[in-house]
Amino acid sequence: MTTFPELLRERRIAARMSLAELALRVRYDRTSLHHFETGRRPTPLGVAEAADEATGSDGALVAQWHREDADRREAAAVHRTRAAALAMSRDLSALADLDIAELEDGVSATAIDYLASPPGPMMERAHMLRGEAFERLRSGHHRAADRSDLYVAAGRLSGVLAYALLDMGDAVEALAHASAAGQCALFAGDAELAAWVAGTKSLIARFQGDYGQALEFVRDGYQWVGSGHGTGEARLRCGEAQCLANLGDSRAANKALDAAELAREQIRRDDSLGGLFGFSRAKQSYYAGSSLIWLEGGHDAERAAREATEAIDLWKSGPADERSLDDERLAHIYLATARVQLDDVEGAADALTPVLSLPVEDQISWIVKRMDRVAGMLSAPRYEGNQTASETVEAINGLAA
Repeated sequence: MTTFPELLRERRIAARMSLAELALRVRYDRTSLHHFETGRRPTPLGVAEAADEATGSDGALVAQWHREDADRREAAAVHRTRAAALAMSRDLSALADLDIAELEDGVSATAIDYLASPPGPMMERAHMLRGEAFERLRSGHHRAADRSDLYVAAGRLSGVLAYALLDMGDAVEALAHASAAGQCALFAGDAELAAWVAGTKSLIARFQGDYGQALEFVRDGYQWVGSGHGTGEARLRCGEAQCLANLGDSRAANKALDAAELAREQIRRDDSLGGLFGFSRAKQSYYAGSSLIWLEGGHDAERAAREATEAIDLWKSGPADERSLDDERLAHIYLATARVQLDDVEGAADALTPVLSLPVEDQISWIVKRMDRVAGMLSAPRYEGNQTASETVEAINGLAA
């Protein structure tokens, strides 16, 4: 898309005007006008309006200026929200005697809505809810009997922020929010939330490629899981499998996935909150598929393909409030990856079809990273001359652009 500086230069040249001539018409110095055309300095609205009239652009320059100004304002607003949310997470981590208002309804709705919503709006909502909690926290406007439950509410809102920032590609801010969630879990004495935070910290470390640290987070989390109490152990076992697979240990990774299956069979009490804080059967299959694609193929790739397919099928046929659209899209990418490892290029291309039409706002950081890997695999010398491989790589590159 043509930017304002590019359009300004095109319109000036089309009007057969030199920089000096246009500078005289808009009553601005030639050097500044050169900076406006090269994008080194933002163009004032008055200059855009005068240049539009001088070049006979019929409002095109002014319209483009307003479009880019709106984009700049939106970006600035997101930056302010992120900065404020991060500062609050750091404050939550630092406070040793935290009081948090009762926000269970908002937390529950946010946890469920997150599965089918872009991370940006969820970040805004979680920050707003936590801002209200933070105000009551500082003023002490809550009943003493609610103290533990309110810590859990704040911790979960911090957890939503951790996921949102990770999906937006910022692991450092995500870890700050996760640490705040962990502090709240400790203050509340809530083992379920503490186990969830351990799994989330491991997820953040895996995003950064630090699988040793990720494994430490998982193993530290086992202290918080109880026999048959929710899906915490199954989630941690799957996280351990992802770490071990990335470290190249096929046997241990498969063993961890089998242990996750056993942990699920032994569940006697449901999670206290679903959505983002649950771990459905579909999510477990998704984790299994996303683990084994990092190994050498063969039996691991076959199991990865089965698990990814099962995850997709379960999400499509299951309850709407358990359907995670981002994870479902990633499952398609993991299925495609496994099929490439099995030399099924046609099958890989077919698996990627739903992902290749995603709008930019739905291309979370995980999707971009994993699609890049598939493109790299299909660009290998062994697939030179394979039309399906080259067309798929081209489509992936077009999506990124």
